[in-house]
Amino acid sequence: MSTCFFSALFPISGPLVVASLLPHSTVKPALFWQFLLQSYSAGFNYANRNSSSEQGYNISLKQLLLITGTVSYTTCAGALPQIFINRLGLRSSAVQTFFRSILPIPLSATLAFFNVLTVRSEESETGIQVFDHNGNPVGVSKAAGEKAVWETALSRAALFGMTATVPNLLVLLMKRPFQRNSLLVAPLRHISTALVLGLMIPVSFSLFPQLGTIKREQLEEELQAAAVGRHLFYHRGL
Repeated sequence: MSTCFFSALFPISGPLVVASLLPHSTVKPALFWQFLLQSYSAGFNYANRNSSSEQGYNISLKQLLLITGTVSYTTCAGALPQIFINRLGLRSSAVQTFFRSILPIPLSATLAFFNVLTVRSEESETGIQVFDHNGNPVGVSKAAGEKAVWETALSRAALFGMTATVPNLLVLLMKRPFQRNSLLVAPLRHISTALVLGLMIPVSFSLFPQLGTIKREQLEEELQAAAVGRHLFYHRGL
């Protein structure tokens, strides 16, 4: 299963993540690569949602506006480090190090979390299908939908947060040894970013099981009455 996740996510997201984490010289390329990354992430999150409660396959206007707003917001937020450097004219080496190497770490994790949380918010609002241990449908639960979305958001935050952490910290640690040959910094950043992303994809998707469980007492009252056993099950989505 993790091989399928890797083949679906890595070939496109890999180059986009590498490009979005580069120390750009101007704001425009930072916005461009962030737009591509956040658009692909939003599309991937929406395509791999749990749609068990949806009546049709057509995307609603509300969902379309939500996805558009999410991509717009995360694109601008993702480019904030470069915007601060350029617009404020920051020249201090220590300040630039903070905005280029430190700030992108929590920012990448937060934006990945936010992307899932907003794009798949409909699951929390309308609920998803829950099953008993025999696979029989019990009903649609908002509590299960909220749990599924939060678990997925946390796993995506771990994926992009760790992918930003290791290369940036590695570049910081190797900054002094590479002072005489700064051309080695870029290959080190590119290779380490792609390597960590590739390793973290199966890890992040394995943080929570695809077939999630929820306790009977956490369900809505009407579902508790119909439930058999202490736990019910739901499909989390990717």
